[in-house]
Amino acid sequence: MPDIDVNRILTRADQLCSGAGVRLTEKRKRILELLVESGVPLSAYEVAEAYNRSAETSMPAMSVYRILDFLASEQLVHKLASHNKYIACAHIACDHPHRIPQFLICRKCKAVKEIGIEKSLVDNLSRQVSKAGYTLLDSPLELDCLCENCS
Repeated sequence: MPDIDVNRILTRADQLCSGAGVRLTEKRKRILELLVESGVPLSAYEVAEAYNRSAETSMPAMSVYRILDFLASEQLVHKLASHNKYIACAHIACDHPHRIPQFLICRKCKAVKEIGIEKSLVDNLSRQVSKAGYTLLDSPLELDCLCENCS
């Protein structure tokens, strides 16, 4: 990914974890680093393969899943449910308040762009869901799009 300061992102991720009272262990940090450097969504198995290529000892996929769950719970990575893949949060190193993530996924090249949407939009959507007799459990939206390179 061009113009990505991986060290700055990892330092900020460590600060966020410390502030939340959790640890960004070396393995967690390496998994996050792989996702940041990738720039594209990766499955847990792809992350495990990348980790194992660069590590002295291998890590089983189940351990990678646990680490990805941790990173997602700390909002450092996002899971794209429609593709069962993970992507580093685009806003880890930002100092501004974050909005609710929405993902634009290119149908052709599979590039993903994270943008934020206003809470009021999700609140309105939640009200509509409630009127239909359902409860909204997860608010990130994944939109099927064409990126500027593919359109």
